[in-house]
Amino acid sequence: MKRRDFISWVGLGALASSLPVAIAACSSQTAAPEVWQSVAPSADLDKDGKLLVNNSPVGPVLLVGTSQAAANLIAVNPTCTHRGCTVEWKAEDKKFVCPCHQAEYSTDGKVQKGPAVRPLSIYATKIEGNSIFVKAT
Repeated sequence: MKRRDFISWVGLGALASSLPVAIAACSSQTAAPEVWQSVAPSADLDKDGKLLVNNSPVGPVLLVGTSQAAANLIAVNPTCTHRGCTVEWKAEDKKFVCPCHQAEYSTDGKVQKGPAVRPLSIYATKIEGNSIFVKAT
């Protein structure tokens, strides 16, 4: 066997042996299930029917509703997907509106009017005791 052939075979063997490592590194990992995080006391929400929590364990959360109607509680990440401004809740129109460029989102986070093209992130909600909990969906 010629030296050139030997070096080629060794290189090919090294490449083939590193292939499983590369495939494993690129494959998706199964993430741990999201857990419920307490974001605010329910009494804080009941004051105005909306509550912006900037420093929650899951990041910024805008809650809309009341603790008496927990099944209808809405929770979104209020960061506009267009330029990152904080959206506001417009109760009379039942939608979220970005004050920077007037993007509009429905109660389920979907874009109703651009310039935004991606929906807001939404959270599952529940109330236990006097606390509001959210979980990424």
